[in-house]
Amino acid sequence: MNNPLLDFSGLPRFEEIKTEHVVPAIDHLLERARAQLEATANTPPENGTWEKTTEPLDLATEQLSRAWGVVSHLHSVADSEALREAYNQCLPKITEFWSDLGQDTRLYDIYKAISASAESAQFSPARKKVIENTLRGFKLGGAELPEDQKPRFSEIQEKQAALASKFSENVLDATNAFELLVADESELAGIPAYAVEAARELAKSEGKAGFKFTLQFPSYFPVLQYADNARLRETLYEAYAKRASEFGPAELDNTALIKETLALRLEEAKMLGYRHFGDLSLVPKMANSPEEVIQFLRELATKAKPFAERDVAELREFARTEMGITELKAWDMTYVSEKLKERKYAFSDLEVRQYFQEDRVLQGLFSLTEKLFGVKIEAAKAQVWHQDVRFFGVKKKDETIASFYLDPYARNSKRSGAWMDDARGRRRTQKGIQTPVAYLTCNYTKPAEGKSAQLSHDDVQTLFHEFGHGIHHMLTQVDELDVSGINGVEWDAVELPSQFMENFAWEWSVVESLTAHEETGKPMPKALFDKMVAAKNFQSGMMTIRQIEFSLFDMLIHTELDPDSNRTVMDVLADVRKDVSVVFPPAYNRFPHSFSHIFAGGYAAGYYSYKWAEVLSSDAFSLFEETGIDNPATGEKFLKEILSVGGSRPAADSFRAFRGRDPSVDALLRHTGMSVDSLETH
Repeated sequence: MNNPLLDFSGLPRFEEIKTEHVVPAIDHLLERARAQLEATANTPPENGTWEKTTEPLDLATEQLSRAWGVVSHLHSVADSEALREAYNQCLPKITEFWSDLGQDTRLYDIYKAISASAESAQFSPARKKVIENTLRGFKLGGAELPEDQKPRFSEIQEKQAALASKFSENVLDATNAFELLVADESELAGIPAYAVEAARELAKSEGKAGFKFTLQFPSYFPVLQYADNARLRETLYEAYAKRASEFGPAELDNTALIKETLALRLEEAKMLGYRHFGDLSLVPKMANSPEEVIQFLRELATKAKPFAERDVAELREFARTEMGITELKAWDMTYVSEKLKERKYAFSDLEVRQYFQEDRVLQGLFSLTEKLFGVKIEAAKAQVWHQDVRFFGVKKKDETIASFYLDPYARNSKRSGAWMDDARGRRRTQKGIQTPVAYLTCNYTKPAEGKSAQLSHDDVQTLFHEFGHGIHHMLTQVDELDVSGINGVEWDAVELPSQFMENFAWEWSVVESLTAHEETGKPMPKALFDKMVAAKNFQSGMMTIRQIEFSLFDMLIHTELDPDSNRTVMDVLADVRKDVSVVFPPAYNRFPHSFSHIFAGGYAAGYYSYKWAEVLSSDAFSLFEETGIDNPATGEKFLKEILSVGGSRPAADSFRAFRGRDPSVDALLRHTGMSVDSLETH
């Protein structure tokens, strides 16, 4: 009982958790969960009730999930060789338990009996949805398979979990393996002072002279965006594009992992009676079929491609006439785009960055949230896993209803990107309401000692995005764990609140409150903001096509690619690019090998969700445009009909309850500057 991972009385005791705690804690919780599973499953189906069946099993499995969630989180943000070893030792056992639970026909029979009982007629909508989702989960978990096929099905789950973990580790290790030391500062012309200083500090911290650049995004991207030295840009671009592929160490090559993962997914789908993994993936989603998704993406591509072609033509012409670059290379794209944007709109990202100080941005974000949703956000105390992590409480009428951790800066032990994850979900217990807790993770450049981090406007949008996921998790009013917060929400609708929140980062009344110049403390001038708005849809056609490219690639490798054929994922990607793309990277680019979203992050045959949900989020935000950007009444309606209901009803019903109609693509096209009028008037 001295093991901090076994303490569920409050928040995780991060400062006391050691690697040696992991395996004993998980083994103990697995043993308890299995014992409860047996006790519950051995109940005669006719005796099954919500109180006797669901509640005790929920308690045992929730504690296992919470402890494993802490371990998984640390594996993502504070990785070490010892922790990785402990994580991978436990992963097969965790996967095996959930697989066994999902296939247990005794438990399945009990839930079917509960669903058909007189008791279920009295259930709340949330409880009914839990039972409905649970029965679906048993079917997808293999409960209806013949007994002789279940061991293989379980083996497939365990192998997939191991492959996903290895894929993610390979990307992290390949990213960390690269370093570029530059001795002569003159080679860094054009790169912003903050990025040069960070490179100097990184080299100095390792006892090296000069400037150290890595493939961590805050180090890599300023070079691509600003470095006048084309050879330097090419070096970093090529290293980034080849990560975790056959061009690097064999032990970090994800090629074989991708092939095996796709083969296992196809086998799993066929065992359950589906044509392919695309069909299986869409069972719990809003979209009805892969064909519907592919049609949605191709129709959007048809609308976006003329804008994308216009963007590329403009970029090439500017590169040729203004910069003397006759052939635009992949490592020139971001650099030339930044110069073109500065020329067209008379401002740079660097100028904007001076106004977005992290503390002020957070203060403005919290104020907006407080006004829209009637809550108060305050700094609070909790044990954390790194000194840079901050902790906040969310209050309503002086009562803490939720809390969250914010881990803002990039570091070597932390995977790249930004995400929200749940540390604890809302549920009703015998002691009252268990409040939800979230992890919000970003990867900004860490500021110099005593200074506030400067954020780009992209960083601000990312923060708003992840916070949108956070409020979806934290502001739920559903008391059943399986459908509270983001739980049970269809995967292609889960991005609605996050992308919805991004829109506020483009509203002057909000942006003004987020900004304070690093030296004068004055807010951003309206004239500069107007330039940003004018530039908002700069290259939106190219960016939309890029997302469609990723989404189509994802769906097609899970619906049309035979893993046993000689055709590879790179062949599929090449065909997708021929169909929809306007920019073609070098042949050595191995984007799929670090596409963690679909090979390690839960978005398999689901990456289209970003665009699908963007239609929903743009349309939802348009009601705020009609009634007032920070209108508390509209905010209350969004809270009531979208955020608070979690997964307790279908997302389509929640959207209709908020908007009063089905979603329309018009708002998205307008927000991204891709309406028919904008093409004709350009």
